Amino acid sequence: MIIANFKSNGSSKMFKVWIKDFKTNIKTIDSNIGISPPYLYIDQLKNILFSNDIDSILIGSQDVDHSTGARTGAISASMLLDLKCKYAIIGHSERRSLFNEDNKTIEEKFRCLESNNIMQVLCIGETLEEMEYGKTLNVLNEQITSVLKNKILNNTLIAYEPIWAIGTGKTPTSIQVNETNQYIKDVVQSTTANNYLPKVLYGGSVNSENAAAFFSCENIDGALVGGASLDGKHFAEIVNEFNRIK
Repeated sequence: MIIANFKSNGSSKMFKVWIKDFKTNIKTIDSNIGISPPYLYIDQLKNILFSNDIDSILIGSQDVDHSTGARTGAISASMLLDLKCKYAIIGHSERRSLFNEDNKTIEEKFRCLESNNIMQVLCIGETLEEMEYGKTLNVLNEQITSVLKNKILNNTLIAYEPIWAIGTGKTPTSIQVNETNQYIKDVVQSTTANNYLPKVLYGGSVNSENAAAFFSCENIDGALVGGASLDGKHFAEIVNEFNRIK
């Protein structure tokens, strides 16, 4: 699956141009494609896609709140369900660093999505310092087990996003990511109650130039695309590479 994470970017005008460029350049449109716009534009983007005869792309959320009720500005899982969101991203490194979200909060969000039957896209990844000190696998293990331990999974994706590679232009090699993704799959399988084997996406400065190298690896099952997804043509080229190889 290839997911476009627009983050806090977009406008009504931008989405219309984006869809036009995407539709012109994409070869196959199917449910292996997801788009996560800002909350404000979820319904609007759905309508733009529908008016362009595109109904197979999944629309998802960039986050979800872990509760309901008197929580000003928060968006609950039941609201996402009402908007027909098919998945939600949780644990993104920007949520962890900018909003001080810890593994406990992310686990609570996971349970909210699970109870509303919304696919969970769990982001995990290490900082530059953790990578340099050889702590990558320990960090990933903790992030996985604190959220998924003893759970029965059936609708969960993992997105490995080394924090030092997000928006920096720096990327680990495809071989490094492939090995890390294999480790992630092993940990998820061993820690979940039903020995769940997840699909693991890669996120971290993915673009149309390096996509083929990543998608050629056995353990890289797709991508969570940030900055490169803001250009409809560029995102279409990444999806085309995925469909060509996978």
